[in-house]
Amino acid sequence: MKRLILLAAASAAFTHGWADGPGRIESKYSAKDAPLSADPNTAFWKAAQGVFAENDQLGKPTPGHRTEIRSRWTDKDLYILFLCPYEKLNLKSDPVTDKDTFKLWEWDVAEVFIGADFDNIHHYREYQVSPQNEWIDLDIERKPVQKTIPEWNSGFTVKARIDESKKVWYGEMKIPISSINGAAAKAGQEMRANFYRFQGPGPKRAAISWQPTGSHNHIPEAFGRLVLVK
Repeated sequence: MKRLILLAAASAAFTHGWADGPGRIESKYSAKDAPLSADPNTAFWKAAQGVFAENDQLGKPTPGHRTEIRSRWTDKDLYILFLCPYEKLNLKSDPVTDKDTFKLWEWDVAEVFIGADFDNIHHYREYQVSPQNEWIDLDIERKPVQKTIPEWNSGFTVKARIDESKKVWYGEMKIPISSINGAAAKAGQEMRANFYRFQGPGPKRAAISWQPTGSHNHIPEAFGRLVLVK
């Protein structure tokens, strides 16, 4: 795995007034774990109310890419499900699923940015899944000097599948909550989060963002909230 410490150059479009975007997603509690299925029609996922990402980073609509995100949690894990309509998939020709794929974001991918440190919002984690079950997890801290430190591993797992008849792919993550906050989960806990997708090849590639950032994805001032509810 790779722990990225990224350059902390905030977009000039953002001020402290933008801190915490208006978006809120509720993660519904489950007393039992569920096997990863990447299937929104299971009883486990039907119990979750989703939110939608349908604009780019600037808040402009991305027609045909309205992405639904659902979440559930157990005492130990946070589950995220992406429902991703697509036009044409941009897939890596030699997928690897038994270890992380660095620069996975250069192909079609769904991403979660999430942090529990409200005193240092520039420290957060990133989790990614591709339509081919590729994945990567990153521990990110934005500092004045960019550094890369290896060997961070969240222990998260993924499941993805493609429905070619509907032109939708589904990506599910099971993330140990301790990898986000270093502690146990509890009802009412809030985390700062954003969700992204990259879709399609070449100049027609679309970027879909739940909360608009005004710039690149790494603008934690724009994150919304994920709340653990029972």
